[in-house]
Amino acid sequence: MELSTLLNFIKDVFAFDENSPLLFTQFYFWAFFALVFAVFSLIKSKRLLRNSFLLFVSLFFYYKTSGLFVLILMFVTCSDFLIAQRIDKASSAIKKKAWLICSIVIDLFLLCYFKYAYFFTDVINNMFGWELHVFDAFAWIGNALTGTERFRIDQIILPVGISFYTFQVISYTVDVYKGDIRPVKNLLDFGFYVSFFPQLVAGPIVRASEFIPQLYKPYHLGRRQFGIAVFWIINGLAKKIILSDYIAVNFIDRVFENPLLFSGFENLMALFGYSLQVYADFSGYTDIATGVAMLMGFYLPQNFNSPYKAPNASNFWKRWHISLSRWLQTYLYIPLGGNRNASFGTYFWIILISLIALILSGSLYAALAVIGVALILGLVAWFKPEKRIKIITNLNSFITMLLGGIWHGASWNFMIWGGLNGVGMIIYKFWRDMKWIWRMVWVGATTLALGLLCHFTPQPVYNMLFVWVAIICVGSLIRYIYHLTRCQYPFKYLGHAWAVAQTFVFITFTRLFFRSGSNLDPAVANEVAWNTAKNMVNQIGSTWNTSIIPQIIWEYKNVFLLIVLGMIIHWLPVNFKRWYRLNFALLPVPVIALLVVVVVFVVYQFITADLQAFIYFQF
Repeated sequence: MELSTLLNFIKDVFAFDENSPLLFTQFYFWAFFALVFAVFSLIKSKRLLRNSFLLFVSLFFYYKTSGLFVLILMFVTCSDFLIAQRIDKASSAIKKKAWLICSIVIDLFLLCYFKYAYFFTDVINNMFGWELHVFDAFAWIGNALTGTERFRIDQIILPVGISFYTFQVISYTVDVYKGDIRPVKNLLDFGFYVSFFPQLVAGPIVRASEFIPQLYKPYHLGRRQFGIAVFWIINGLAKKIILSDYIAVNFIDRVFENPLLFSGFENLMALFGYSLQVYADFSGYTDIATGVAMLMGFYLPQNFNSPYKAPNASNFWKRWHISLSRWLQTYLYIPLGGNRNASFGTYFWIILISLIALILSGSLYAALAVIGVALILGLVAWFKPEKRIKIITNLNSFITMLLGGIWHGASWNFMIWGGLNGVGMIIYKFWRDMKWIWRMVWVGATTLALGLLCHFTPQPVYNMLFVWVAIICVGSLIRYIYHLTRCQYPFKYLGHAWAVAQTFVFITFTRLFFRSGSNLDPAVANEVAWNTAKNMVNQIGSTWNTSIIPQIIWEYKNVFLLIVLGMIIHWLPVNFKRWYRLNFALLPVPVIALLVVVVVFVVYQFITADLQAFIYFQF
């Protein structure tokens, strides 16, 4: 009986359970990491053995998270390792480029197959009136090999983290091709770089030039580094479970599931709450990954820098998901021409995005609008050479943001989200370079136009935009008066706070489209996401019953208190955060241990019945 129990336990340990993936917020993960760290401590000075051990541990971790999709990870690892070797040894530039193209095609084919199969199927069905359905070729092969019907072939499941490790290996082969790095000579070392488990399934996206040199350095963990690593871990757990999961389960998810059941005030608060939730969730994962990696002597790049302190949309993307923004800039924006000129890729993507707009929206006007704007900008660039570089820069920037949106998912809502961020960045650049008098003319005219629309053709979306733009107009007028009277300096910080607040509102509004399409079956994502977004806008933009707001605040007092507290902590000065992080790290080890116990106890009080997966696992 005891032997049978032991065998069943071992079977459970090594079996994949799709309903119980290995998450940072689970006790099982920390038991897993304790065993890993114990073995690691014994072999840390033996570099090859250490790296090999962590490679196989990482593959096991991914297997426990994604099952047999670990085979896709292993295939990509071997493929890019071998191709990078061929690139390095190629005798001509043509052969180097051919091998690079081969690598990118393989990587993007796998990514597109798993991530965009439903999208491409919809495109073909809409274009030709067919009724094609997705077919999982890998499941079919698995059934053929096993002689069973174990795997479903009529649906395609997205492997966890495939976008992250695909971008990571693409950056590696491109850097080898450009001669920025030499290819890794040991497959085990390269596999460790690709699959390092703390950052494998949700980033940050690590450049080979930053991480691979660490593989060959002797292990070192100083007293201060240990304390900071522990701080990052408990900080990330608190963010994830207290801020993200609690406010999601107890408020935000309920509202997004059926916006029409909730008031306009509740919909608006859910939207602002989601901005905190997605930040606490994603940055919480990054914090834990950073701390776990640091305990093993490895350092991951910074992925967040207080993004809601950004005074404009452009600065926001230098603070949010920094590793992705940097990847898009290096491997997409600059090859498109960056701020120098337009390339073939610029025109290719404009045409392709126009076609996507036509297919996804079903409206010829949507595609014509994209093409029309592009033609107008092209004509201005042709006849106004002095404005050409600025227009090209903005076009390349807009295309990059649109493709960044599509990276998150091939559905209409993600395109809108990416496009709105691109538009926000462009508007800021024009606003920054505009004279104050023209700023007032444009914002005044926009406010007037929206006011007329609200009066003659009232719609909730016009009401919502009118209120926001009117607030911007009043704030801009006050700043303009201070500008004319040359009293800027005393109000410098107030003006910065105003810019931060408006940027936060804008980013929060774009998240309406991001959240509406998240966690959905790709087959129905477009329709459900659009209806959710439309219903929330209708609720927010309709007349509010203000008498019930105090009651709503009282009913959700714990949620609202956490949202306010979370934003206050986020907006604390960087120096102050660095001070208490460093002082925590310098505490005696017994005191750190006691604080960890206290934090874990507090965090435990907020754990919901079902642990919530990290939001970015789906990407």
